[in-house]
Amino acid sequence: MASRKLALSIRKTHRYLGLFLGLQFLLWTISGLYFSWTNIDEIHGDHFKQVPLSEPSFSDLLGTSKIEAVNPITSLELIAIADKPYYWINKKDLINAKTGLRKLEITPEEALEVASRYMRTDLKVNSIHQIDSVGPHHEYRGKPLPAYEISYESAENIKAYVALANGAFQTVRHREWRWFDFLWMTHTMDYQSRDNFNTIVLRAFSLLGLITVVSGFTLWFVSSPSLRKVKGSKSNRSRNSV
Repeated sequence: MASRKLALSIRKTHRYLGLFLGLQFLLWTISGLYFSWTNIDEIHGDHFKQVPLSEPSFSDLLGTSKIEAVNPITSLELIAIADKPYYWINKKDLINAKTGLRKLEITPEEALEVASRYMRTDLKVNSIHQIDSVGPHHEYRGKPLPAYEISYESAENIKAYVALANGAFQTVRHREWRWFDFLWMTHTMDYQSRDNFNTIVLRAFSLLGLITVVSGFTLWFVSSPSLRKVKGSKSNRSRNSV
C-alpha cells in the first residue's frame, strides 16, 4: 500500500512538472533542431557578401608623428572610405591619412560606397537612413551608434549596417538571422540580451527539468510490474529458506 501511494505521489508530481515544463522543452527541441540543420555562415549573411573581399591599397600616407592633434596614439586602424584612406585613431578620431584633416562623420553616399565593397553587386539598394539608438531586442544591438541602415530589395529583407563615426562595415541582417535570433532567445531563456546563460529563469527550468527526468525514472522503478515480480520472487525464496 505504501509503495502504491508513493507511486501515485510521484506520478502526480511528474505529470504536473511535465505540463509546466512541456512548452519550454518543446522550444528547446525545436531550436536545437534548427541550429543543427542551419549553416552558421549563411546565418551570418556571408552568402550576401562579395567573396573574396577586395581590399584597396594606398601609398604616401602621413606618418603618425605628423598627426599631433590626437597624440598619444594607443590604437590605429587604416580604413578606406570612398577610395580615400583614413586613420581611425584611439577608436574615436577619423583622420584623413593623406591630408591629416579630421572627418567628423561619413555621409550617406559614403556609407553606400562602403557597403558596395562588401555586398553582392546584384543586390539593389532600396533605402538608407540613420539610426541613433536601438532597443535591447533590435537586430543591431550592441554595435556602434549612430549608424546607417541600408535596406535592399529582397524577399529576405536584407539590411546592412555601416558605422557613422568611422565608416566601418558592421554586419548583415536578414530573415534567417532573425529566426535564428528569436530561437536562440527561447533556447537561452535570456529575453533581454540573448547571450546570458546564467539567468535565474534558465537555472530554475534546468533544475526542474532534471527533477522531472529523475521523477520519471523513479516512477518506473517503484511501479514496474517486472521489478515487483523480481522483488516478490526474492521475498518468496527468502521465506522458503527460513
